[in-house]
Amino acid sequence: MQPAELNLVRYKVLLESETDFAGWRDAARRLALNEVRPEDVSWHVAAGADRTQRDLPAPPADAQLVVPRDFIGHAETALCHSDPTRFAFLYRMLWRLRTEPKLLSIASDPDTRRLEAMEKAVRRDSHKMHAFVRFRKIGDGAEERYVAWFEPDHFIVERNADFFVRRFTGMRWTILTPYACADWNGERLAIGPGAAKGDAPTEDDIEALWRTYFENIFNPARLKVKAMRKEMPKKYWRNLPEASLIPELIAGADKAAKEMIARMPTTPAPHHAKVQAKYWPKHEPTQMPEDDAASSISELREAAKGCRRCQLWRDATQTVFGEGPDNAKVIFVGEQPGDQEDLAGKPFVGPAGKVFDAILDDAGVDRQKVYVTNAVKHFKFEPRGKRRIHSKPNAGEVQACRWWIDREFALIKPDLAVALGATAALSLLGKAIAVTKMRGQVIEREDGLRVFITIHPSFILRIHEPADKEAERERFLRDMREVKRLMAA
Repeated sequence: MQPAELNLVRYKVLLESETDFAGWRDAARRLALNEVRPEDVSWHVAAGADRTQRDLPAPPADAQLVVPRDFIGHAETALCHSDPTRFAFLYRMLWRLRTEPKLLSIASDPDTRRLEAMEKAVRRDSHKMHAFVRFRKIGDGAEERYVAWFEPDHFIVERNADFFVRRFTGMRWTILTPYACADWNGERLAIGPGAAKGDAPTEDDIEALWRTYFENIFNPARLKVKAMRKEMPKKYWRNLPEASLIPELIAGADKAAKEMIARMPTTPAPHHAKVQAKYWPKHEPTQMPEDDAASSISELREAAKGCRRCQLWRDATQTVFGEGPDNAKVIFVGEQPGDQEDLAGKPFVGPAGKVFDAILDDAGVDRQKVYVTNAVKHFKFEPRGKRRIHSKPNAGEVQACRWWIDREFALIKPDLAVALGATAALSLLGKAIAVTKMRGQVIEREDGLRVFITIHPSFILRIHEPADKEAERERFLRDMREVKRLMAA
């Protein structure tokens, strides 16, 4: 606030600390009930300030301030933000809510968006504090204590101290930050003023053991550098003992992943095999045919029952082959069978198949006149209890199953193929493409086959918002109408 504006302020509110929510709430209530406008108030933090607010007007007799109940929770979180204007901003929100009770539900309102952004920033900072505080041991015996240094972006120490009390109840610890410090002596929690980084220890005897543990649990096959840096920004690295290992682990991740894959077992663990035998008994496949003697789709389907071209046959119930007339003009290619398809032995009979059928019908495409199949013929999944959760086929599995796809196309000789999703596109084109960018386009292969690119109908099922789901369904319907046009071309 500029000096010239200070003369216009009617009330100056002093708060005990940066997180003095009780003081702000009491002052805001007094001011609002006395019709004091936001521009007539200035807010300040002063240690030892009198919370009784003697200079503020008392609330009128029998006066009531009515605001939405959930505003209190929103305000208490946002008040921990480091924005110096947050006290004035929250009072302005309170002032507006008296006459605009639905304000918090108006997502397009600038103040509502700002409040949500402040809360999100505070919650994210709290998450980082939970994840990246590292204690170091000092002293021994009765003098043993664990000290950590952390640099939050907002005033979150007091808000999160109870989390560490619950997690480390039996340990004496101190968390030092530039804004405030939290100290737990095993019985009492105390919040004090901020400290300097030099007050915290920089090493202890346990850190070498911790680095060894971190190095050994690092999984190179799951490394996603961009996601890691987003979740663990570099500003925290200097306080993490394991951070010194990260550059070397990233540099060697590719080699380590290949070595890990080479050491993988070729058979399921005993417990996994017992679960599969109990809930999904399967028939032992016949021997893989040595040559391509099938002269019809029905013969090819029979031969595929013994497919062992990749390891997926071991856990699937059965091969799920394509279905449709031998002379279809168009072949729809999906990713792989789902749980219901694996049990039924037929493609596109699960939830995504029902969506697919309905949209084909709306587009005027007769399902009985088209051939539907999958890039991979066996169900790939991860067991979770009694459920089997879909797992995306890898490039090797897609390549192994191209033997069957190529023969389906050779026997049917369609005019058009429709790639439903990225896995299908990889199988048909031999290279990965961005479906979102190529959607609706027709790519002609070297053999003259036209390939139309679109999404897999299961994508529609994964959308939660009804409006977005309906919009995506309409877009897929337009794609199917274009397929119908191409079929006639």
